Amino acid sequence: MQLLIKQRVFSWTDSYDIYDESGNAKYFVKAEILALGHQLHVYDANGCEIGVIHQKLFRLLPEFEIEMNGYTIGQIQKQFTLFFPRYDIDFNGWRVEGDLMGWDYDVYSGNRAIIHISKELLRWGDTYVIDFENPEDELMGMLLVIAIDAANCPD
Repeated sequence: MQLLIKQRVFSWTDSYDIYDESGNAKYFVKAEILALGHQLHVYDANGCEIGVIHQKLFRLLPEFEIEMNGYTIGQIQKQFTLFFPRYDIDFNGWRVEGDLMGWDYDVYSGNRAIIHISKELLRWGDTYVIDFENPEDELMGMLLVIAIDAANCPD
């Protein structure tokens, strides 16, 4: 199973459209403009909010909380490294490892890769492809990818 996340290029804030493998719009993301930090709202195709990603303020490195249905379900913090991007993740028991450029990630549950995220190059705006082993991981995996992209964005 696959999702395609495309950043809207001509937008004042971080906005994304998310499509299924058939090209049907499935979700969208809109950033709320705040004086301090990022706050990204995730909606289903019907416009119902299904998640929020909040930046935690006053941190040395980017840190975000992931919320669903009004409850914090996890957090992600970018770690200081010289070469490979690494994240301290408290989210569904998962861990993430990325390549040298930070454009490809695998999400692991235990020792098994369950989600592969890759960034498509030479596109207008960020475009990610998410491959899921289990369709039940779709929503959680998508929220994690959006949080990782937010953690990688310069302030």
